[in-house]
Amino acid sequence: MSSKPRGGCPGASSCGRPPGVREETTMHDHRRLGRELELFDTDPLIGAGLPYWLPDGATVRHALEEYVRDQERRAGYRHVYSPVLGKRDLYQISGHWSHYRDDMFPPMDVGAEQLVLRPSLCPHHAIIYRSRSHSYRELPLRMAELGGMYRSELSGVLGGLTRVRAIQLNDAHIFCTVDQVADEARGALDMIRRAHHAMGIVPARYRLSLPGPGGKYVAAPELWRRATDLLTEVLDGSGLQYEAAEGEAAFYGPKIDVQIADGAGRESTLSTVQVDFHQPERFGLHYVGADGGRHRPVMVHRSVIGSVERAVAHLIERHGGAFPAWLAPVQVVVLPVSGEQAGDAEAIAERARGLGLRAEVAGPERGGLAARVREARLVPYQAVVGAREAADGRAALRLRDGRRLDPRPADALLLRIRSLVAAHSPALWPADAG
Repeated sequence: MSSKPRGGCPGASSCGRPPGVREETTMHDHRRLGRELELFDTDPLIGAGLPYWLPDGATVRHALEEYVRDQERRAGYRHVYSPVLGKRDLYQISGHWSHYRDDMFPPMDVGAEQLVLRPSLCPHHAIIYRSRSHSYRELPLRMAELGGMYRSELSGVLGGLTRVRAIQLNDAHIFCTVDQVADEARGALDMIRRAHHAMGIVPARYRLSLPGPGGKYVAAPELWRRATDLLTEVLDGSGLQYEAAEGEAAFYGPKIDVQIADGAGRESTLSTVQVDFHQPERFGLHYVGADGGRHRPVMVHRSVIGSVERAVAHLIERHGGAFPAWLAPVQVVVLPVSGEQAGDAEAIAERARGLGLRAEVAGPERGGLAARVREARLVPYQAVVGAREAADGRAALRLRDGRRLDPRPADALLLRIRSLVAAHSPALWPADAG
């Protein structure tokens, strides 16, 4: 059955720009466009800072999460799940309660215990590491999770997906020896750069976030010096331009922050790499070394895309809803010229879905061909099927950037599209592919 191709831009005049032209100076407002494209919404009965995801938004989110999980698996990470609640004692040990309490939700009294919605995943991962003994031969041990956490943000700072109270975080913790820290941090930076390329994101800057004056940081000068020296070594060897910023460190250690900027120039952190000597000590973590003795591991905190909410918000603003093909809610829309080709169009869409592509048919009941092409202008690939194409199993491909390809076998087109999507390529179609 034919359905409307999701990918139009109702009420958004900026989406009427010529194909292939994207406004660079003023990015889109993700709150407005996210609602117009039916990606997400909010409701006062659910609460401020608690957006819900509509089917197309959930599709983008799912594709992004699966990409990260796949990249992590390839890099040797093991995935875990941990609860979004923990006893207050857990966060007292980690230091969150003393250093981060103002950003946490109040404890809930459950019998004789006080439970807290977690503000971070790292204490849970420290407990998972501690649950069994480890040898130096197991290190580095890379543990990853896409998990929920909660921040008690004031209502005045909440906005769209960028500042929310319920966060889905792409988080990972690498437990390693001191000698392994630099290599692990470099590997994390490489993952971040590959992900940004696939998403079509250009960082505003790289920042070495250091402690500043005040009491919000763990008082351990020697540990801070060691961690800062390691991250500085990684940045200096990476060839990346970066700036040092005091007062931006986590309470337990310095970090490399990858900054992004919105259309108004407001910066926020998307990805991060952190070195932490503090929590392994607080939780009594250890591994058995080659000498048979107990040694303290280092925790490298690493997030490739940060919070899913902030990442999707930036993708909406960066691309105006015209997502890279692998992220697009609909990747292929099949356009029969007339009702006589409706069956052929549906057969192509079914084959596309069988290849794992997200495909729909936009038939003539939606209007003339030109109107349907405009309606689907955010869909990466438009396969047009007229009488001549239907007769020999072909389709004429229109690309979202305005290019048109000569009719060719539909199956070959779909296989090529699948390969581009599977490669997470930011390019719609190689320029030399005809």
